[in-house]
Amino acid sequence: MAGFVITSQAARAADATNGQAVFMDNCAVCHSFERGAPNKIGPNLFGVVGRKSATAPGYMYSAAMMNANLTWDMPTLEIYLMGPQKKVPGTKMGFPGFSDPSEEADVIAFLTTLK
Repeated sequence: MAGFVITSQAARAADATNGQAVFMDNCAVCHSFERGAPNKIGPNLFGVVGRKSATAPGYMYSAAMMNANLTWDMPTLEIYLMGPQKKVPGTKMGFPGFSDPSEEADVIAFLTTLK
């Protein structure tokens, strides 16, 4: 029987319901997440998973984010949300990053429900 190792933190059994609560505590002050909601300090995150970086309509991105050319897939979100300034130096996102990998995974699980 062949074995494998899951290295992705979000690949563990993440809890989207808890992720919504963590999002509300840490992210909602700057980001909206409902379809058609206006951007806030940060862009609306509805449909962010799978989207190219710097493409939310009507949001004024930093030059760093406009030049980052990322796709917000699971591995990219995992790295970015642990330290946005490390992944994209010069981004306007002031959040220092999640220190708890399980909270980060739960937020990513929540973001995947926003379609």
